[in-house]
Amino acid sequence: MKLALSLVLSLLLLLPGAAFAKGCIKGAMVGGVAGHYAGHHAVLGAMAGCAIGHHRASEHEKEQKQQQQHPGTG
Repeated sequence: MKLALSLVLSLLLLLPGAAFAKGCIKGAMVGGVAGHYAGHHAVLGAMAGCAIGHHRASEHEKEQKQQQQHPGTG
């Protein structure tokens, strides 16, 4: 568990700050709780939740940009 936590922290230090943070915090919280209840894997759940949350935030941002560029479609 200490190895996984240190790996997560070192990876977070390498990532660009604000660009990666969108969705990560919320996803990490949800994933951490889910991982804890699914067999005491809170760190792994937080890592997965961060990645999923960031991906969803990026997709949402792309959709918003498309709607701004093409109003009236959709």
